[in-house]
Amino acid sequence: MLVAEGADVIVAMGTPGLKAVQQHTRTLPVVFTMVADPVGQGLIDNLAHPGGHATGFTNFEFSIGGKWLELLRELDPRITRVTLINNPLNAANHPLVEAITRSARSIRTEVDVASVRNAAEIETAIAVAAQRPGGGLIIVPDSLPVVHRALIVGLAEQLRLPTMYPFRVFTVNGGLISYGLDFADIYRQAANYADRILRGTKPSALPVQAPTKFELIINLKTAKELGLEIPPTLLARADEVIE
Repeated sequence: MLVAEGADVIVAMGTPGLKAVQQHTRTLPVVFTMVADPVGQGLIDNLAHPGGHATGFTNFEFSIGGKWLELLRELDPRITRVTLINNPLNAANHPLVEAITRSARSIRTEVDVASVRNAAEIETAIAVAAQRPGGGLIIVPDSLPVVHRALIVGLAEQLRLPTMYPFRVFTVNGGLISYGLDFADIYRQAANYADRILRGTKPSALPVQAPTKFELIINLKTAKELGLEIPPTLLARADEVIE
């Protein structure tokens, strides 16, 4: 519809959004956000010179997986086994899962990858993780866990599983801890790119950028319910503390 109505520029969120636009046009300027590995997926030529009609901002760098694991174990050093709740249909997350697994080996932490495609599989995976001693969860970013965030947050608390989330929306809704992109910052930058394109700059002249601003959010209320005492050094680094 946007293409047919003659939009001057489209802002597309995520890989599905960008692919949907590219199915309909390869000429209309596009500013995308939160696209993982756009070069590897064949969506642009390269980061410095994207070519074609699309430019924008990538999703997480894969190294952030090690950061999630580090923060989760700093929060609860008793964790010796982490279950990754991952949607296997999201191929862009495979390198992220591999990065977490590599980091876990270096600190002698076991990793289980739970492939989930719906609410029932999410529920089963979390229940299985809770049966293992020293367990914790990392929610791999995808729209599926976002849609089912109430289920995930509720089960993690009920089964007393310390859980690392990739987005603020989880901690605001009762999740323990999240470390992820600052969406307001990303969309301010996307708006700047859209403005430059509307003023005549070609998308191919604007480099694709990785996120540079992240936010660490801790839910103290949930920590207390789980019987966890947050280390003062971790609290001091938090961008937001929910009480």
